[in-house]
Amino acid sequence: MGTLHTYELTPPVANPKLPVLVFIHGWLLSHHYWQPLIKLLELDYQCLSYDLRGFGDSTITKKSDWDDYRLAAYANDLCLLLQELEIKQAWLIGHSLGGSIALWTAELCPQIVAGVVCVNAGGGIYLKEEFEKFRNAGQRLVKFRPPWLGYVPGLNFIFSRMMVSRPLALNWGRQRLQDFLRADEQAALGSLLESTTKEEVHYLPHLVSRLSQPAYFIAGLEDSVMEPKYVHHLASFHSLFGCNGSNIWEIENCGHFAMLEHTETVCSLIDGVLRKEELGVRSEK
Repeated sequence: MGTLHTYELTPPVANPKLPVLVFIHGWLLSHHYWQPLIKLLELDYQCLSYDLRGFGDSTITKKSDWDDYRLAAYANDLCLLLQELEIKQAWLIGHSLGGSIALWTAELCPQIVAGVVCVNAGGGIYLKEEFEKFRNAGQRLVKFRPPWLGYVPGLNFIFSRMMVSRPLALNWGRQRLQDFLRADEQAALGSLLESTTKEEVHYLPHLVSRLSQPAYFIAGLEDSVMEPKYVHHLASFHSLFGCNGSNIWEIENCGHFAMLEHTETVCSLIDGVLRKEELGVRSEK
């Protein structure tokens, strides 16, 4: 594959017919942020979490072969990983950028992906000035990462409070700082720039509208990165969307890290929809 993916796969569960839950992290992050949620779900479901190419502990072995950082390329990475691990049926849970990758993977691997849950992920509306500001800020952030930055006092504290409604524990601040510093520059810049082009942003709603699998969306009401209105916009293109937004859940007092800020709530929502979908499948039979 040209990539050595770091991943964690929990032991098989008693019911082998249940899908494997696959967790996809966001930009400049790693698989670690899913661990509290996985601890609540792994008794009932086998869970796979992994680091995207160029992030966390995943390394790019041949960069000349991997200069494609589009959402489709990352989705193809995941399709290959699922095949390598011989996973036959999966539900994908993606955070932020990982949500877009999950949706792309559902289109590319419909024979494996049974459904998608997007956490703090939405979009589909291209605002030129806003996106230019976001891209410029992101590029400056990635390029200014001197080695000594990790030793600056107080940065753990700052990172534990960024993009959230209420402060995270300091260990998550340390984790976020660590992942920020070790992300591969080419992968970080490439994924940022490729996922925010006008064409990519406008294509996502068309992709969602074509999905045959169920797709659900979790929004944080105080998420300043992916505001609820953008989550609603993208969710509205799916066939499950109704007059009451039946494929959208909103969480109060929640910023951009719902899986850490409200772990039990997110767990309950995911478990509920999986049980609902499983009952739906049984009734169809």
